[in-house]
Formats: sequence, structure tokens, C-alpha cells
Amino acid sequence: MLAFGAVVGSTAFFIVHGFKQNAELQEVKLKEGASGLSDMSKLMYLEVIDATFSIDGVVGAFAFTMIVPLILIGNGIGAFVVRELTIRNIENVKKYVFLKNGAMYSILFLGIIMVLDAFGAHIPSWISPIITFGVVGFFFWKSCIHLDNSKKGEAKC
Repeated sequence: MLAFGAVVGSTAFFIVHGFKQNAELQEVKLKEGASGLSDMSKLMYLEVIDATFSIDGVVGAFAFTMIVPLILIGNGIGAFVVRELTIRNIENVKKYVFLKNGAMYSILFLGIIMVLDAFGAHIPSWISPIITFGVVGFFFWKSCIHLDNSKKGEAKC
């Protein structure tokens, strides 16, 4: 089983690494304007690349449920909402400097919960969302304090 796990892990790594190298090559071509792709194919290419690198979203989703169709629906809706919020509010998102840290720590804690669950520890299902909201909320609050301190007298958070 250990050897099988190593083979599966190595295979997944090389596949993702290949996608990454291909994406970097296509990015260079797109920047030079020599890609020859239509706008629709560029959009589809972006969607494929986005899905390829959304592995962390899938890992985080397993912390909430083990139902694969629900994970796929949740990741699709989540990716759409996050993309729309980011595109439409990029300046507002940039001002919360610690929010990215909150997302990363949240993924860390969800990963720890998944590992503990894999080793047989019984963790109630409500713990994952509470930790996620708590960690992201803390870093949002920390960003608000930083924003207030840097803009004394201007718009508050």
C-alpha cells in the first residue's frame, strides 16, 4: 500500500507539474500575442488552468463532506463567487493585507483536521466551519486594524 501511495503521489505530481509548465509556456505566448487562440478558447484555457490549480479547494471541501458531487458543485460555485468578488472588488480586497494569511492558515487547520480524521480521531462536523470562520475572521479583523492605523481619520473598516 505504501508503494502504491508513492506511485499515485508521484504520478499526480508529474501531471500537475506538466500542466504548470504548459501553462507557463502558453502564458509567454499570450503575452507576446503569438498564441493564435480565439477569445473563447482563451477563456476555456483559463478555466482549465483554474480547475487544475484548484486542488487546495478540493482538499478543503473534504473537510466539510465526503460526497463528491457536492464537492464539485461547491467548488464550482465557490470559484465563480470568489472570481466575481475579486474581479469586481480588487481594490477593496487589496486593502485587507492579512486576509491571504487567514486563508492559508484556514487551509492548514482543515488539513490537520483531515489528517486527524484519517487516523481515526472523531472530530464533530461543526468544528471545521467554526475554525474556518474563526481564523479568517481573525485575520479580517487584523486587516481592519491595520487599515485603520494606516489611514487615521479616513474611511473606517
